[in-house]
Amino acid sequence: MPIGQAKFGLLGGVADLGKLELISTQTYSTAVGFVDFKDSDGTFDTSYNVHFMTLNNIGMSTGNFNQPAFRFYESGILESAGVYQLARQDGFSAGTTQETKDTSASGIKALVDNGTTTTRSRNLYAYFYNLSDSSKYSFSTFQGVGIKGNTDVRYSFGSGVLPQASTVDGIRVYPANGGGNFSSFDISLYGIAES
Repeated sequence: MPIGQAKFGLLGGVADLGKLELISTQTYSTAVGFVDFKDSDGTFDTSYNVHFMTLNNIGMSTGNFNQPAFRFYESGILESAGVYQLARQDGFSAGTTQETKDTSASGIKALVDNGTTTTRSRNLYAYFYNLSDSSKYSFSTFQGVGIKGNTDVRYSFGSGVLPQASTVDGIRVYPANGGGNFSSFDISLYGIAES
């Protein structure tokens, strides 16, 4: 029997492992200081072990080192203390690169600053692992790109962790460092099937 048929028989049908299943999309309508995806309001789903988020057209009302960042809700309570750890590599079209390392961050800063206007917006994606598993740490990996000024392309990639074994039931996306509000965004959260 061919392997494909044997797999079909063992699983009792067609498996669609790894499929992205949309949980929620939030789109800009007015200036806000953060965007929450929480299990309590149906914009987060704790039944997945792996989540995937796309962040498009992320604009900030203030610039100068303002960065999209993530914080986690643990059993409904936002963790905002300096307990996150982060390692990130940034590059610039001008030819320079830099590393960011932090073992006591107040959030996972996912992309270097790119100015304030929507024409200089940021676009990135992130994976989140083990969020709903109370026996494991919660991890994230991310990659993004944006424009500062008219020509300076900037990219970032890296990873972060909340080194606490806890049940995460929500994600907050917020402007780190510079504060202010989002001036644009289109953010979607997915679960990865059978993860």
